[in-house]
Amino acid sequence: MLGLLAPTDARWADAAVADLDAVLRDHAHCEMKAASHAMSLAARHPDDLALVRKLVAIAQEELAHFDRVLAILASRGLALGTPPVDEYAATLRGRVAKLPRAEGALVDRLLVCALIEARSCERFKLLVERLGEGHELFAFYKELFAAEARHFREFLELAIQASSEGVAHTRLQSIASIEAEIVRERARATDRASIHG
Repeated sequence: MLGLLAPTDARWADAAVADLDAVLRDHAHCEMKAASHAMSLAARHPDDLALVRKLVAIAQEELAHFDRVLAILASRGLALGTPPVDEYAATLRGRVAKLPRAEGALVDRLLVCALIEARSCERFKLLVERLGEGHELFAFYKELFAAEARHFREFLELAIQASSEGVAHTRLQSIASIEAEIVRERARATDRASIHG
């Protein structure tokens, strides 16, 4: 699915549904971090206005999602809380940063973003299937499932535009292998009630 080479452990959806409040808090932080990361990338590449504008558009949508999750938290009487470390994303970025580069760092950063969006998309699909149509969050996560898939394609397209011909797709496979390894490692984690748990 969307370049992912390892499926999420089926137990993830059970843990997520068992503690939806924790998932919602984590989800809010993921949206905020995604917006912040897109803006950080835009700030690092100010001379490419097409790239900047696309990243700003993604950041705006991520912030809109953040606001919607905040509204859900408020409706449940929940506080946002302190952002936890996203070990999945941090590990992925760290391991990819150690790879020899065929292109500039921008291509790798965009591909990492693409795969994080793909993984979120896969998790939202699992959540939607597990919640069922009658659940109050079904329509919300079904909508976000589609948005994450679109963000994957947008980041991949940006990486293709920023690289030499064929490099982005080859590099995506290398980074996807690392991502799959991390997902298999995380399947043994005790804290599963998070988007990337």
